Amino acid sequence: MLALLRFLESPYSIELAPIMSKTKSAFFCTRCGHESPKWLGKCPACNEWNTFTEELVQKSGGAKVTTLWDNYGNQPKNNQAVRLDAVSTTPEKRIPTSDTELDRVLGGGLVPGSLVLVAGEPGIGKSTLFLQQGLRLKNLRVLYISGEESAQQIRMRADRLQATHDQFYLLTETDAQVIFKNIKELEPELVIVDSIQTIQSNLIESAAGTVTQIRECTAQFQRFAKDTNTPVFLIGHITKDGSIAGPKILEHMVDTVLQFEGDRHYAYRILRTLKNRFGSTAELGIYEMEGNGMRAVTNPSEILIAQRDEVLSGSAIAASMEGMRPLLIEVQALVTPSVYGTPQRTVTGFDLRRLQLLLAVLEKRGGFQFGLKDVFVNIAGGIKPEDPSIDLAVICALLSSYEDMPLTPTICFAGEIGLNGEIRAVNRIEQRIAEAEKLGFEKIIVSAYNKKGLQNKDLSIQVLPMSKVEEVYQALFG
Repeated sequence: MLALLRFLESPYSIELAPIMSKTKSAFFCTRCGHESPKWLGKCPACNEWNTFTEELVQKSGGAKVTTLWDNYGNQPKNNQAVRLDAVSTTPEKRIPTSDTELDRVLGGGLVPGSLVLVAGEPGIGKSTLFLQQGLRLKNLRVLYISGEESAQQIRMRADRLQATHDQFYLLTETDAQVIFKNIKELEPELVIVDSIQTIQSNLIESAAGTVTQIRECTAQFQRFAKDTNTPVFLIGHITKDGSIAGPKILEHMVDTVLQFEGDRHYAYRILRTLKNRFGSTAELGIYEMEGNGMRAVTNPSEILIAQRDEVLSGSAIAASMEGMRPLLIEVQALVTPSVYGTPQRTVTGFDLRRLQLLLAVLEKRGGFQFGLKDVFVNIAGGIKPEDPSIDLAVICALLSSYEDMPLTPTICFAGEIGLNGEIRAVNRIEQRIAEAEKLGFEKIIVSAYNKKGLQNKDLSIQVLPMSKVEEVYQALFG
């Protein structure tokens, strides 16, 4: 023992370093957020290959801290289990906005305590739309958090929108700790985050936009929204294939997912509802990009079919449904002889595989030689409808261009085409007919199976029920 003490006091003794905790890292799937202690070639959750990346989840020398948000009063919530029949069934109070289209997709207005994720392509107008919404909500104290633009850039956009708000506050910050500190001091009634991929917490040692950062920051905004009953908008990015950037768990954590889409070369934008815990997912809103911001389009049918001064071949009007809203759109087709040997099939706003199916039906059931023709189909206005009822309008536009005979400008179509050439029934036929009647159309061709609910209707528009594509051809060109 005495020899050991002399050794430790000698100049040759070894200085023992203090024991420090090691840096902890984990591997996360960039597609679904699945966590693994080691790298895996294939994700066991989503079955994607080569999607695992290593991220630090704990700093060296410190414990992992995951609490960024504490409620205003710092009082812990005392939740207890209750019987289902003891829960109050009063409808949730909604905050109406000045935008009828946004209220439509949200299900009637903002729900207090809701977390809404809005995604879309870069430059589509997400920041413009929600800056405009924040400036128009005069009765709320709004905090706009920007991690992508400077305060001067946002002020220039606000001046272009020609809107002012005395209770509108701006914070250009990406540090989550600083953001929640300002939220505690300001106590806003609405929070807009642009964008969630730029927010970063220094409690987690990974770059902004990674799976860990997005998941943790979104969880803290979710806790803030539920604790304070404050609605929060999270603006997000999308990947090159059109899906929302970040782990799939991000969409599960929020209450509502909105998709803002459209072609930047056109003025029209569509706001779709992909998920909504407080309303229907079948709603959508339509906007028009103008010099002073986004204008809500209350009657898009008049705009989408307004540019039809001359009667030309290859044009047909489809009575479609986008969500719960009837919408009349123009389908344009061009059929020309193939010059290069291999026929071309080009579409804009329509599914290419669906077009090939319709061409096969026309060749098999009608005897038309589209195999030697170049076919081009365009949906006017830059929108991309998902309703299969526009099949009949596409068929009629193709036949009109094939025969080089224009259709009557006062006729429209609503019907799905089957593989046997039959015209199948579509839903909400009364709303489609009412929309066509309101816009001055005199005839509408529908499926013969839709006439059951229209027998006792007093309509000023003539409804022509048909069951086969051959009947439509004889009625239009025979």
